[in-house]
Amino acid sequence: MSIKSKVSVIGVGNVGRVVAYSVAMQGLAHEVVLVGRNADKVRGEALDMNQASAAMRSHSVVTVAESYEDIRDSKIVVITAGQPRKEGMTRDDLLIKNAEIVREISGKVREYAPESIIIVVSNPLDVMTFVALKESGFPKQRVLGMAGILDAARMTHFIQEKLGYGAGQIRVSVIGGHGDTMVLLPRFTTVAGVPLHDLLNEKEVDEIVQKTIHAGAEIVKYMGTSAYLAPGKSVAIMIEAILKDKKTIFSCSTLLEGEYGYDGAVNGVPVMLGNDGGEKIIEFVLDRCEKHEFARSVESVENVIQTLRDKKFFS
Repeated sequence: MSIKSKVSVIGVGNVGRVVAYSVAMQGLAHEVVLVGRNADKVRGEALDMNQASAAMRSHSVVTVAESYEDIRDSKIVVITAGQPRKEGMTRDDLLIKNAEIVREISGKVREYAPESIIIVVSNPLDVMTFVALKESGFPKQRVLGMAGILDAARMTHFIQEKLGYGAGQIRVSVIGGHGDTMVLLPRFTTVAGVPLHDLLNEKEVDEIVQKTIHAGAEIVKYMGTSAYLAPGKSVAIMIEAILKDKKTIFSCSTLLEGEYGYDGAVNGVPVMLGNDGGEKIIEFVLDRCEKHEFARSVESVENVIQTLRDKKFFS
C-alpha cells in the first residue's frame, strides 16, 4: 500500500458509507474523501467514521470534499452515486437518470483525478461501467465495475445454508452481467476443493442458482431498498486488492477486447486486480451451455447500451 494512498467515494448513501467505513476501519488508505450532496450529513458521517477510526487506532483519516478539486491525487475513485432501486423497480428503470449522473461524475474524475482507477457501483452496473469508461476516456484497466464479488458471495451464502457446513471454504465462480442474466458457474465451484456437484444434486444446485439470481430483489422486498452491506464490503475487497497490489482474481465488469470472443462489450469476467487496476483478464474454458448463457448476458447489456445510443445519450 502506498504511504499516502487516497480513496475518494462519490455518493455517500448506504453503499458509499459502507465502502468508506470499511476502508477506514481496515486502514487501507491514508485518506478517505467523501463527496456527497448533503454537506451537513456528510460531515456528520465523516466525524463518526473518524471517531470509529480512532477507536480502532487506524491511520486512515476521513475528510469531506468541499468541491471536486478535493479528489485530486486519488488512487481510487468509487462511484456509488445514483438513484437507489426500490421495490417494483427494475435496473433498467434507473437507466437514464443514473447514466446522466455517472456521465457528469466521470467528467469530473477525468478533470481532477486523471490517473485514478474508477470503481463503478451505480446500477445498472455494467451499463454504468460502459458510461464511465466512455466519458472518462480512461484505459479499460482503470475502469471496473463491482458485481462479481457480490454475486459470488450471495451464492456462497446459499451453498453454506443448504449444506450446513463449509463456511470460509466455498469458492464460487461467476461471469456475466450483474442482474438476471448473471452466469453462475457451478462446474467451477468447490467446497474445500470438492466440486459442488459431488455434494449436491442438479435440482439442489439449480435452486441455489435461482436464489442467487433473485437475491437482490429479495432484499429489496424485505427492506424496501437495495442491499448495501455486502455491496459496500465487496468494493472494499477490490480496493484492498488494488492498493496492496495483491494480484487477486475477482469477477469484475470490464471492457472485453477479444476475450471470450467479444470485442467492445462490457461484461463481468475474472480479472486480476493489482496496482494498475484490472491488470489481466482470465478466461474460463466454457462449455456450450455456459457460452450460450454468457452470450445472452452480453446481448442483454448491449441492448441497454443501445437504448442509450437510440436516445442520443452519447455525443
